[in-house]
Amino acid sequence: MEVKSFAREVIEFIDECPSTYHVAKNCSEILEENGFERLIPQEKWHLKKGGKYYVKKSNSTVVAFTLGTDINFKKGFKIFGSHTDSPGFRIKPNPEMVIENILRLNTEVYGGPILSTWFDRPLSIAGRVVVKSDNLFLPRTVRVKIEEPLMIIPNLAIHQNREVNNGVKIDKQADTLPVLGLINSQFEKDDYLLRLIVEKMGLKKEDILDFDLYVYSIEKGCLAGANEEFISAPKIDNLASVYAGLLGLVEAEDVHDQINVFVGFDNEEIGSATKQGADSNYLLNTLERIMCSLGYGREEFLHMLNCSFLLSADGAHAAHPAHMDKTDPTNRGRINEGISIKISANQSYTSDGFSIAVVKQIIEGTDIKIQPFVNQSNERGGSTIGPISSTHLDIDAVDLGVPMLAMHSVRELCGIYDVFYLKELAKEFFNKN
Repeated sequence: MEVKSFAREVIEFIDECPSTYHVAKNCSEILEENGFERLIPQEKWHLKKGGKYYVKKSNSTVVAFTLGTDINFKKGFKIFGSHTDSPGFRIKPNPEMVIENILRLNTEVYGGPILSTWFDRPLSIAGRVVVKSDNLFLPRTVRVKIEEPLMIIPNLAIHQNREVNNGVKIDKQADTLPVLGLINSQFEKDDYLLRLIVEKMGLKKEDILDFDLYVYSIEKGCLAGANEEFISAPKIDNLASVYAGLLGLVEAEDVHDQINVFVGFDNEEIGSATKQGADSNYLLNTLERIMCSLGYGREEFLHMLNCSFLLSADGAHAAHPAHMDKTDPTNRGRINEGISIKISANQSYTSDGFSIAVVKQIIEGTDIKIQPFVNQSNERGGSTIGPISSTHLDIDAVDLGVPMLAMHSVRELCGIYDVFYLKELAKEFFNKN
């Protein structure tokens, strides 16, 4: 079954991406397998019409694009936007902390995870270390992924916390630090993490300059439900969108007169205000650089922008059967009933009647399903890259996403059909002429 097969692909992709650096790397491999050429930001680009290219920023943001052979400015850029990061824990510098003989790592919360879901499960370390190179201003990065159950964040026993099932405030500094091991001396504590990384990754300790390391759950994703109608996995928000959008670009037919663009930004979960986030001029500058490399001027670039359209894909909320009061009475997300079109009167989502009409025409004659989603009026809802990106680019856009339960939990739950619909929508979007 094509839908279930694609769901397994999504799970495999997520399992291989414990950090944003691995997301960018795995996207790169998929693109290169499909004939995309990597561009280096520090070098001059020599683009050719009909070509397929990609570029990375900070090894955590990816932009991929295909060029028509006879570009029509009135077709604009067709952009599928997503983000590569997920909520979790970042390991702080000098992280080793010892109480009694128990060694824990000092961490900092990244984004807005559901903290309680991280307790009492096998965890490990992923991210990157930065090592010396011949270029002082361009040190080398090495991805780190340790696939062993190195750590656990243990709960306090119910006998010592009788009110735990009535709801307990979690102290981010005291309660969420993972236990890494047992040690018997101060000497063992010093640089314990670096020594572990050196041992596991085959690096030289003296070459390591710094690191960006994160905690991740090593439990694999899986199909779930009596009929395997669900995906249960970490980081569905938003790696399901990343994979669906990327595959949509790869599977799209060659359209001779337009430029198709996929972007996976980093740092959405902390507001996008970074050099590799949506609240920067990175995508805007990249699009202008594409036009300049093709020999066009700023007038042509602005002409293209004004004819462009953005699909912003991020997670959406499904109606929770135990908490129906948290959902809108007439615009609820239902799992496997279609992609949620996210709407907000306050424009926390960028969808409006015009952009929604565009999506409805894109899916006309297909099996793709969509459904409107509006937050219950007493609930603020989350943010996404749509309003940020469309503001920087000054283009029409729609916010949409796969309905899911347990968003920002260490494991989330969504429907296999909705993920498939999203990939098909991306492909139809890029195919439309």
